Amino acid sequence: MSVSASLDDSPVSVQPGGEADLPVQVLNSGTTVEEFRFEVVGPCAAWVTVEPAALSLYPGASGTATLLLRPPRSSRISAGPMPLGLRVIPTNDTAHTQVPERTITILPFADVTAELVPRSSHSPWRGRHKLAVDNLGNTPLTLGLAIQEGTERAKVTFEPAELTIPPGQAKFAQIAVRPTNRLWRGAPVTHPFQVVAAARGAEGVDAAAPHAPVVVDGSYEQQAILPHWLPRALIVAVLLVGVLAGLWYSLLRPTVRSAAREAITPEAIESAIDEDKNGEQGDRPPGQGGDTAGATGGANGGGANGGEANGGGANGGNTAGNTGGGGQNGGRNGGGSQGDTAGNGNGNGSGKPGEPGGPAAPKSARVQVRDAVGGSSTTRDAYTVPEAKTFALTDIVVQNPQGDAGTLTVSSQDGQILNLALENFRDSDYHFVTPIQVPAKSRISISVSCREVGKPVKAPRPTQCSESLFLGGSLVADAPAED
Repeated sequence: MSVSASLDDSPVSVQPGGEADLPVQVLNSGTTVEEFRFEVVGPCAAWVTVEPAALSLYPGASGTATLLLRPPRSSRISAGPMPLGLRVIPTNDTAHTQVPERTITILPFADVTAELVPRSSHSPWRGRHKLAVDNLGNTPLTLGLAIQEGTERAKVTFEPAELTIPPGQAKFAQIAVRPTNRLWRGAPVTHPFQVVAAARGAEGVDAAAPHAPVVVDGSYEQQAILPHWLPRALIVAVLLVGVLAGLWYSLLRPTVRSAAREAITPEAIESAIDEDKNGEQGDRPPGQGGDTAGATGGANGGGANGGEANGGGANGGNTAGNTGGGGQNGGRNGGGSQGDTAGNGNGNGSGKPGEPGGPAAPKSARVQVRDAVGGSSTTRDAYTVPEAKTFALTDIVVQNPQGDAGTLTVSSQDGQILNLALENFRDSDYHFVTPIQVPAKSRISISVSCREVGKPVKAPRPTQCSESLFLGGSLVADAPAED
């Protein structure tokens, strides 16, 4: 059996979305009647059909079938030459199948869409948009971006200003809209604009029918820099300040003055006078106490010369007592005895701070306590009062630098002085107008019970709670026991 088939060799060009015909000649050179079937092969097979689908020929007869080329309008159909093959299959003798081939031309086409996201923007400073451009054609396109019918009160810029898009792909451009003048307050101003994406040349596209530019509408709403609620907020703030000032002058300030007056009690006044007297007596130079006491002794003796004696040294009391007196001898003995006692007792004001006969000595102490989470509390002694002295506690400063949580207790042998929750403070100080008297050999201690370790700012979290205690006050010597 002999079969021959050939495709028409005339040039064939087809536009995607269009249609073209290509005839095929089939000759049956065999001796029997044969039916020939057709199958299209190659990349065109999906959109090429053959009419009729089968052809019956007598021996020595020839026939013609037509290939209908209908490429879809899609970016997947690339522009340019494309191979086309047709398999001619004899039904009775498939071994003599013929496959004629040739090349057809797919014409280019352009199809561009664009979308502005968001379509409308609003801001006091600038509007920001994104332009998405899709090339739905089958050939690369270069598009230039421009502004059309924009407002003169706003400037539109593109980044980039030109897009080169392959077939079936999309590219994006950033669009910024900047107002020429600032709007400080008032109603918003709308700036409409149009973005034009125009093709600058598509390879192979028919120049007589160029692609129309794509125009996208957008708008930018320029808002006021100062918000509309700012004047109301300022008025409310002024009113609030006035209300707070009124509360201070009408309620809080009288309460503070009343509390200050109530704090000035007779006991407080007497305590202040006693402290002043003790301070003045401790500051007198040596011998002055003897003069005063001696003069007092002479006066009590009743003599005429007792008050005129000069006790310039430590024996001033003896001199005043010996020269004074109401009768010659009785006055001498009486005044001299009292002057001698006073001059020797208080007149020798030479005691050191914190020692008998001297002023109070300032004293401070500091201790740091670390305690782990859970378990029993940790206790440390901050200060032990020396023997034969009394510690007048006037200042307590506690520090919680890490922001720990738990409890802190400051106590002495007489009981608790402070009991604080750590989470309520970082640094806290207490000052006592009336000092807390801590007797000799007593201990002031701090006890910390850690419930949660705090975390300092920009530092690793510690593993233990860490608290500090500072004590301030003065040491006063206890009065000697009388025989």
